Amino acid sequence: MSKASVARRIASSAAYGGTGVVGVGLGTYVLLRVEASIARHRVGTITEVPFVVDGLYGRSGPLDAPSTKKTPIRMLMLGDSAAAGLGAADPADTPGVVVATGLAGAARRPVELRSIAVVGAMSSDLDGQLDALHQAAPDWVPKIAVMMIGANDVTHRVLPAASVRHLDQAVRRLRELGADVVLGSCPDLGTVRPIPHPLRHIGRSWSRRLAAAQTICVVEAGGRSVSLGDLLGPEFRADPGSYFSEDQFHPSSLGYRRCGEVLLPSVCDLLGVGNQEERTEARVAQPQRVLPVAEAAVAAAERAGTEVSGTQVAGQDRSREGRWASVRRRLPLIGSSDDTEDTAEDAADPEAAEESEGQPEVAQGGDAGVDSGVVAQS
Repeated sequence: MSKASVARRIASSAAYGGTGVVGVGLGTYVLLRVEASIARHRVGTITEVPFVVDGLYGRSGPLDAPSTKKTPIRMLMLGDSAAAGLGAADPADTPGVVVATGLAGAARRPVELRSIAVVGAMSSDLDGQLDALHQAAPDWVPKIAVMMIGANDVTHRVLPAASVRHLDQAVRRLRELGADVVLGSCPDLGTVRPIPHPLRHIGRSWSRRLAAAQTICVVEAGGRSVSLGDLLGPEFRADPGSYFSEDQFHPSSLGYRRCGEVLLPSVCDLLGVGNQEERTEARVAQPQRVLPVAEAAVAAAERAGTEVSGTQVAGQDRSREGRWASVRRRLPLIGSSDDTEDTAEDAADPEAAEESEGQPEVAQGGDAGVDSGVVAQS
């Protein structure tokens, strides 16, 4: 069975209540439990508390108050410790603040960030995070929601179909509120050095499988997915001490900034903000391809930084193989640091950016979890 077929089966099982998982033998399971114990010992217990990052942001960081003539863009960050930025040395380095600050510069408007991410969260906790937000601020509705989730589903042996089902519910709930959604899909646990082989190899396989299924789910629900995969792998191999925090599991400030920088272009393009030239094909790292969503999801899972979004071919959303999806890798924005405190002439219609969907043009074209607490809660 191809990787695309497996990912499609997991996503379909999520919709119909199946398992969508391939099991392992008893001998392999025992080995995984032993190696999981070794990995937990190497990583240790996480005692840090993530920064509180809620507030207004401009290109230079936190703002005391928004410009009186510019309505802030409401941005929600939700998910696990990666979404919360656990391990970063400074709030400015957390993914939420990196994206909020970059978005404010691109849009020339303040961004109001709220983070409801929880350390140790799994996909099943997303609905509870949204419930807590509604209880705390029932009238606060995000324009854009950025999600990072999945690592703990793998380390806690959550059935992939169950993970995807909870993710689907959260994405659809946000879409019903009118929020656009960008998912940073499950990272590649094979890059985590404290995890020994063959556990690391199995973690890589399972996390990429989940990432592909997540991508199918999010695109089908009307959002976009950006693969994080082994995003920090090449940098880590070149400079092991800089891209992961002391526990060698969570990213460092540099690692988190890299994650935020990969998510930012998709957020800006989805909202239709910033310099239009920066959102053209000239600002992508590879030509755009159009594939059935399952093939697009697998291709994205294999290469970090790849964006997948829904599109049309000949006016049709779907083929016999599923939803059409565009696949591309974006380059970092080059003008996102423009001053958000400029005069109102820089944003003649403050509401225009909120209403613009900024959909990309179509281009024709065309790839069980580990023992509970394998390393640490993400």
